[in-house]
Formats: sequence, C-alpha cells, structure tokens
Amino acid sequence: MNRGPSAEINLPALHHNLTIVKKIAARRPVIAVVKADAYGHGAIEISKKLIDEGVSYLAVAFSGEAKILRDAGITAKILVLFDRTDIPDYFESRLIPAIQDIKIARLFSKEAVRRRTKIPVHVKIDTGMGRIGFKPEEAVSDVVRISEMKGIEVEGLMSHFSEADLQDRSYAIHQLKIFNAIKKEIVKRTGRPVLSHIANSAAVLSFKEALLDAVRPGLLLYGYSPFKECFGECFGLIPVMKVKTRILAVRNLPSGSPVSYGRTFITKRKSKIAVVPIGYADGYSRLFSNNAEVLVRGKRAPVVGRVCMDLTMIDVTDVDGISEGDEVILLGGQGNDVVTASELSSRIHTIPYDIITSLGSRAMKEYSE
Repeated sequence: MNRGPSAEINLPALHHNLTIVKKIAARRPVIAVVKADAYGHGAIEISKKLIDEGVSYLAVAFSGEAKILRDAGITAKILVLFDRTDIPDYFESRLIPAIQDIKIARLFSKEAVRRRTKIPVHVKIDTGMGRIGFKPEEAVSDVVRISEMKGIEVEGLMSHFSEADLQDRSYAIHQLKIFNAIKKEIVKRTGRPVLSHIANSAAVLSFKEALLDAVRPGLLLYGYSPFKECFGECFGLIPVMKVKTRILAVRNLPSGSPVSYGRTFITKRKSKIAVVPIGYADGYSRLFSNNAEVLVRGKRAPVVGRVCMDLTMIDVTDVDGISEGDEVILLGGQGNDVVTASELSSRIHTIPYDIITSLGSRAMKEYSE
C-alpha cells in the first residue's frame, strides 16, 4: 500500500474555471500562477492543460520550479516571482525574472552582455505589501535606469495586493493608485509600453479597475475564491481536486472506549470506528482531531480522537454496510454531499490555500479528462 491519500485532479473543472477568468479578463493575457506545484495539483499536468487552453504566461515562485516545467517539455513563457539566485539558469531555461532591486538588475545585465543576448524582465513595485520590490519613491527613477541597462528589456511592471481577499478595498484602491501613477511616469520617461499586472484572484473576481493589462490568477483556477463569505460557489467555480483514501481497518468498540492519543474521544455507545491510512505526515492537519468530517458511502462520518502521524480514526457507527477497503473522501464530493477546502479551512482557522497545498502536495495524483 502506498502511504497517504490519492488525489483526483479534474482537468475539465480547470478548463471551466479558466473560462470564467477569460470572460472577465476580456482578451487580456492570463498569467497563470502554478507555484507550489500548482497549489498541490501537480504543476506539470496543470501547466500543460493551461497552455493548451491559451494562457499567455505561467508564474512560479523559484527558478527550480520553472526548470521542472522546462524539463517536462513546456516551452511557454515562465515568470519567476521571487528568486534572485542561479542567474545563468534564467538564460539557459529562457525564464523571465521579476526584478526587485537595482543590484539584481545589474547582475542580469552583466550576464546578458556576457552572453550577447537580451533578457525580458518584469519589475516588482512594492505598493504596500512591505515584502519585496522597489519602494514607490524610488521606483520611477530606478526602473528608468534598469530600462537603460544593456541586455535588459523591461517587458512588465507588477505589484501585489496586501490582502488576498481585498476586504479592505480602500487600501487596495490606494495601492492601485500608486501603481498606476508609477506606470504612467515610467512609460512617459522611457517612451515604451509595459505589461502591467496586479490582479490576483480576488481582484479578477471583484475589482474591475485592477485588471490593467494582464491578470494573474492563482487560487480561483483551482476552484476557490479567497472571499470568506463566498469561497467559490457564488462565482460558479468548480474545485479541481478530490482527495481520497480507503478504510484500513474497522474496529467494534464498547461504550467507554478511548480512541487515539490522549483519550480526547471516548465512545458514549457501542461504536464502529474505522481507521484510515492518512495522518499529519500526509498533510491532514492534527487540528482536525475531533474537528472534521469525511464522506463514506455518501454519508458524513466525524473524525474522532487525535489525528496521528500516519492514521486517523472516523466514527462510522451510523453508516450502513461499512467494510475494509471502502473509499473515504477527505476533500471533495461523494453522493449528494461534499467536503470543501473552504469548510476544512474554516474548521481550523486557516485558508483554502493551506488545505489544498498541504493535502495535494503529498497525494498520489490521477488526472481525469
């Protein structure tokens, strides 16, 4: 038996979600974010599908992620969002760096000159995230300097909203105003257009003014929105991932029996407890101890006792016909019910990103067309 869960990745659902993005983007280029192994969905297969569907760019966090895509035969434009090391890799793998300061721009220029070539770059402006990028008061002059460096072509200008769900719209408007002013002045001084982008999933869904020249969706491609009041169903999104396992053993326990470490759950009746081969080592958070439900034979079964490293127990007393080998759905639908990443994230006070990357990155994947 392979350890942990398996994940069904529904590529038609990915197509559906991308179609929603394209409709909103209205012919703008789509920069599809596939970092962190496509949020746990498998970057290679997801990227191939997105490219087939016409996305203009892929975006990853680090150059190592991009090299994996290149080694898989993917030739599309790849924007690397954060990395500032292994500069030769960008030239050898034809990657587009996000430039965050003058120092790194000079290093790329030097390497481009040495290779007698030019490299396209996107310049990151820090409009209020406080993480990386050029400060607003320095951005215009620094980007103009970069545009004059040998071997550098400033292809894009980018920024990042500080709130993924854009609940504080006033601050997002403030960031957008700063970004637009900087872009306008850069274009004026250089006399050259740039591809500007700031729209994350939340902005794509709810902030039309932020669509600019291109959009940069991540989470919504995988079937969820970042909004706490509506995690995706309001927008017609379809979750792409289903995570499942099978019952390893079934135990018949009398009333008063403790289950798992610390005796945090003690049966109050004669109970049927199923053991499933998944634990926190597989991305199923220990915070789900006595605090989550799974689907078995189309019915909900609560997680009981503490989630272990390799095993989790569920109470299947009220589920008829249970036997070893039965399918258990940890994330996704079965029968007429569904367990969503939104539900699971709400239970442990985190976000859907955390759920899908944790479960997906450790699961064996199957792709459905």
